[in-house]
Amino acid sequence: MMKIAVLPGDGIGPEVTREAVRVLESLGLPGLTLFDGDVGGIAYKRHGHPLPEETLTIAKSCDAVLFGAVGDPDCDALERHLRPEQAILGLRKHLDLFANLRPAKVFAGLEHLSPLKPEIASTLDMMIVRELTGDVYFGDKGERVANDGSREGWDMMAYSETEVQRIARVAFRTARSRDCRVCSVDKANVLETSQVWRDTVKHAAKSHPDIDLSHMYVDNAAMQVISNPSQFGVILTGNLFGDIISDLASAAVGSIGLLPSASMGDRATDFGRFGLYEPIHGSAPDIAGQGKANPMATILSVAMLLRYSFGREDEAARIEAAVEKALADGIRGGDLGGAHGTVEIGAAVRERL
Repeated sequence: MMKIAVLPGDGIGPEVTREAVRVLESLGLPGLTLFDGDVGGIAYKRHGHPLPEETLTIAKSCDAVLFGAVGDPDCDALERHLRPEQAILGLRKHLDLFANLRPAKVFAGLEHLSPLKPEIASTLDMMIVRELTGDVYFGDKGERVANDGSREGWDMMAYSETEVQRIARVAFRTARSRDCRVCSVDKANVLETSQVWRDTVKHAAKSHPDIDLSHMYVDNAAMQVISNPSQFGVILTGNLFGDIISDLASAAVGSIGLLPSASMGDRATDFGRFGLYEPIHGSAPDIAGQGKANPMATILSVAMLLRYSFGREDEAARIEAAVEKALADGIRGGDLGGAHGTVEIGAAVRERL
């Protein structure tokens, strides 16, 4: 049985998730079973918490999670631990999802939407593997009084060899399904944390001789993603640098309405590895309920789900090809300058399966 937790969330989350589920169900996969749960603002309103215990139980019992989006202006005044965004942070923590996979690719015919020159944009097709649960975001932090009496904030950046080893393995495994190139991005010329990162990645690579490993400082990598993206297959990097580089690459694509993502751990399932899959866009409450949202990023997240958590490469490739064909046929949402609505886009993808 293929068990998937479907957590639509807030805003446009239910709309785009509904179309993605329709695409998934249209494949006719044997043993497919879906379990619905509340997360985010809607969960707080119904259950008093953005990540109810029953939702977490559902997620833990499944092989994968399809996540929509969270964020509700009605909840902005709540205490931080009750805000909708705590749902995704809680899922990452409780499910030990330490690896974020974010592809960045410009689809043929959409080069003009990228801020890059079309001839450069057309070569952008990379996967960013970002460590998700360590680094300065999760290190000790605080505030103190400086020598001159002023406020001083401090944050500790740290990575252990164990943390780096496990994210490196994910990057190497991911690269095998692409072109076996991994570029590890750090700041080893300045930061001791990055020196440990680089040394550990080099050592881990010895067990993966089929991988072509290179290293690059993060400031140079930021420039190269924009000026020469074709040199990158898989980018491996830490939480802080990955946050910045992945958003930079996403902006270069031209629309976040086309970008899926996966957050994964080491937990094995009967089919592959457990993961949480979601579009990178937010809940967009300003257009929620209007049928305007582009569901393609969520549909492409389903393709990633099938590939990484269920080993269904053929079906994943079919979905990606159907999205590409729909785009080539002029099926465009408002984010792409078109006038097609959520349901219409979903139907167009299903027709091209």
